[in-house]
Amino acid sequence: MLAGCSDPGSGSGSTADNSPSAQISSTTFNDADADFAMGMAAHHEQAIEMSDMLLAKDGVDRQVVALAQKIKEAQGPGIETMNSWLEAWGVESDMQMDHRMMSGEDMGKLDAASGADASSLFLEQMIEHHRGAVTMAEAEIDQGNNADALALAQKIIDDQNAEIQKMQDLLETL
Repeated sequence: MLAGCSDPGSGSGSTADNSPSAQISSTTFNDADADFAMGMAAHHEQAIEMSDMLLAKDGVDRQVVALAQKIKEAQGPGIETMNSWLEAWGVESDMQMDHRMMSGEDMGKLDAASGADASSLFLEQMIEHHRGAVTMAEAEIDQGNNADALALAQKIIDDQNAEIQKMQDLLETL
């Protein structure tokens, strides 16, 4: 049971915190909402790490560089939002990686790749990474309760599916 959540049978929990961060998202949430916020924040952190790896390399396709920068800019604020929800809900984030995230071996391959190989590998890995995010967001839609978390989940599904298509198209040009 997550800290800050009520009896699983009730499907919601609340806090008495009236701070600005508590007002960012409704205090009604369930375990699925908390799991989504924790998991997606960790997922976004890894996408930023992958983007940073790519951006530190020379000889990377300029369109792939632009995409990596866009991913960093888009996912940073999402992490802050989800962490503020967790704080407002009284849930401590353990930021554990799960099966929808790139393995240490995959991250090592990306770190070791260079030039055009790094461009292609980044796109291939980020497509899989985004598919994992879509799966996580779909689980939130099916099981979540918090209106803000549900809205973010739908936005992630829409945005990441669009980015997946863009990355697939870009892969074909490399």
